[in-house]
Amino acid sequence: MFYLLPLLTVSIWAGNAIVNKLSFSVIDPGAIAFYRWFFAMLVLTPFLAKSIWQHRKTIKPYLPKLAFLSLLGMVLNQSLGYFAAATTTATNMALIISLVPLISMFLSVPLLSQRLSPLAIVGAILSLGGLVLMLSHGNLHQLAAQGITQGDGLLLIAAFVYALYCVLLKRWQMPLTNWQSVYVQGVLAVIMLFPMFVSSERMAITAEAFPLVMYAAMLGSLIAPWCWLLGIQRLGADRTAMFMNLMPVITALIASVVLNEQLESYHYIGGVMVLSGVALAQKKVKARQQKMATA
Repeated sequence: MFYLLPLLTVSIWAGNAIVNKLSFSVIDPGAIAFYRWFFAMLVLTPFLAKSIWQHRKTIKPYLPKLAFLSLLGMVLNQSLGYFAAATTTATNMALIISLVPLISMFLSVPLLSQRLSPLAIVGAILSLGGLVLMLSHGNLHQLAAQGITQGDGLLLIAAFVYALYCVLLKRWQMPLTNWQSVYVQGVLAVIMLFPMFVSSERMAITAEAFPLVMYAAMLGSLIAPWCWLLGIQRLGADRTAMFMNLMPVITALIASVVLNEQLESYHYIGGVMVLSGVALAQKKVKARQQKMATA
């Protein structure tokens, strides 16, 4: 039963890629990025405002770090995804973002003083090969001549930014609950996203944009994190994290139905290589952690 929690989370995140594609034609990226966190924080305020005020002296010294985390995880990561939707596919979005755990491992070397295993290196090479195959559409000469699309480039930056966010969140241990941290970061994100919102040409929440904004705000920003954290509590971080590998598969299935995206052979081969590389590296880390625990 508890396995439904991370499965639901990953399914919601997979749907985010579809929302990104659908939203680009009805509302500006800066507007939906702002609305996403504005409405999410509006819902959380009655539940967390009192707690935040009571712990304001504890929170205040950590505001610079929380602001930087907000910039990475809630402003840049989300905004880049919305802007990327114009020139890439939902399937590519999910496959590139699936590299986040692998990038996090490499960032953990200088930031968390962790060591990389040989299998992590092999996994990285395998994932990189799959990514190149997918982004080149199976034609390496074309990739060398024309480069990757702007959207894929933005997503690679978004993946790096979110990986850095995850690592810094672990490095900067703060005496706050998960939801207190999310709320403060969310409020700061609303402030930082406001200039981009007011400069948007299409900021109105039309009938077409409303369900997309609500999906991003309620499901993507509130329900998914709640289910994910609950899944970690019930199943453990390792078991829960493995469900991330299902996101590209679920996204591809939804995109083929909703967006009529066609899957080519390079999607299958490249996708398997990317996910296999990530899983290979994660498996080794898990094995090492178990060995250290029993030592």
